[in-house]
Amino acid sequence: MDQNINSFLRVLDANDNSTGGGTASSVAGAMAAGLAGMVARLSIGKKDLASQGHYEAIAAEAETLADALFNGGHLDAAAFDEVSAAYRLPKDTEEANASRSQTIQEAMVHAAEVPLANAEHCNRVLELCRSLEESYNTNAASDLECAGFLAKAGLKGCAANVRINLPYIKDQDICHEIEQKLQNIIIEEEQ
Repeated sequence: MDQNINSFLRVLDANDNSTGGGTASSVAGAMAAGLAGMVARLSIGKKDLASQGHYEAIAAEAETLADALFNGGHLDAAAFDEVSAAYRLPKDTEEANASRSQTIQEAMVHAAEVPLANAEHCNRVLELCRSLEESYNTNAASDLECAGFLAKAGLKGCAANVRINLPYIKDQDICHEIEQKLQNIIIEEEQ
């Protein structure tokens, strides 16, 4: 938890230029999940709404997603740190340069995979929001609307962070696979 909070605080630190949009987007998704879970809990036991089990299931999944996305912010910051460290590796010999290149490629793939996973989680939060829209405690309408806005912002931000890393991945099969997974998530979100 402390690592997650530190990653979040790094986003807010005007002097930290390493933790940015990927972490912020993941945290936005975590907040969205927290709000969706709150709306589900506030809907339990209300007259003419869905069953208690329906809302409990949504609240439980939302809590799991909130935890995953909050941790995802830390993972995103750590992935960026790995890329930065890889670029600082020595390249003074042919062997060192080859090792450095391989480490950079591994770090770049990881730096694309982390926000991809976070985008998947944000998309799932959006799905939970949509399922709540069918039947929920309307006293929490603005909370549900904010959850949707934050989840969409998180998804779009995570997608941008996937895409910015793709040109640096030399293995075109891996690059295509990541892009295809991202495209599938975006197609789901648009439906």
